[in-house]
Amino acid sequence: MKKLRLFATAAFGVESVVARELKHLGYEDTVTDNGRIFFDGDMDAICRANLWLRAAGRVHVLMGEFTANTFDELFEKTKAIPWEEWLPKDVEFPVTGGCVKSTLMSISDCQSIIKKAIVERLKKVYGIEIFPETGPRYRVDFNILKDQVTLSIDTSGSGLHKRGYRSLAYTAPIKETLASALILISHWSPGRFLIDPLCGSGTIPIEAALMAKNKAPGLDRDFDCQEWPNIPKETWYRALNEARDLMKPKPSGDVLIQGYDINPEAVSMANYHARQAGVADLVHIQTRDVRELSSKVKYGFIITNPPYGQRIGEKKENNRLYENMGKSFERLSTWSYYIINADSDFEKFFGRKADKNRKLYNGGLLCYYYQYFGPKPPRQQDKEE
Repeated sequence: MKKLRLFATAAFGVESVVARELKHLGYEDTVTDNGRIFFDGDMDAICRANLWLRAAGRVHVLMGEFTANTFDELFEKTKAIPWEEWLPKDVEFPVTGGCVKSTLMSISDCQSIIKKAIVERLKKVYGIEIFPETGPRYRVDFNILKDQVTLSIDTSGSGLHKRGYRSLAYTAPIKETLASALILISHWSPGRFLIDPLCGSGTIPIEAALMAKNKAPGLDRDFDCQEWPNIPKETWYRALNEARDLMKPKPSGDVLIQGYDINPEAVSMANYHARQAGVADLVHIQTRDVRELSSKVKYGFIITNPPYGQRIGEKKENNRLYENMGKSFERLSTWSYYIINADSDFEKFFGRKADKNRKLYNGGLLCYYYQYFGPKPPRQQDKEE
């Protein structure tokens, strides 16, 4: 089967997490460049990457890369790409993209020129003058950075953060992809206790439960490329069957993933979303103030996204919250804490400097992932001895 050059997009600071996910799927030779993780694959890889990547934004097929300093260059080099290998004659193909630090900085002009170049190419290949655009959707994406043009086709459609389970809106929710990245960075693994004591609508506990169940995050949604004639239906059936076969049954024993929030409405939403995601039996979410945080378990993980704001009233309220978090978390002194926050002085109010800090973006907002490492639990054989 023909090898394709593919790439997954990732938010700043998450690229290495997505590269690790791709390697886990069997795509070893990855190259990271400006929020894109390139890898080689086939049609199966398109399906499997869309189904399984937890921290990526989208999956693209790379169509071409070149330098363009003029609109004429952009038109001719776009037209030279064999678009007919992917786009059928009835294709619907919106063109979107962006320009950064380039000679060509008008996004609307670039959209128009790229669209026109593709149409001219397809008119000649298919021998038609009018394109009804009534067929399957292929989103053509362009990225122009320092005059270097990358053209691709987005296979995902809606962003991969849209898993299909979060239908109720809550204040400032964290994206599912970023929540997964936080968990993957922590190296938490199923079988270890995890608490989010400020869980809001439940995204972090639910994403952890999906990992514990080994449920592919894209299993309950659709992708644009499912309607493409290029990808045989049996390829999708194979990928979907693999994902269903790899799901694990609920483990026996205590529920190891917990979420708390002081707001009963948020807790109600979180429990509803857990049911929608098919993991209600793997998470325990209840109304509780962070000041009441406690556990009889000696070792575990706290992963959380507390509120942060820039207005004076919000900052004062949030600083009090961070102080309360510091006091409560100290009661679990043998646990590891992972806290994403946009306030650069968070550590001051939390009362402890992080062992490690990592810059991440929550949407367009620069955040810091404060990491506090607890002692490793004794190995099972040590316990038995």
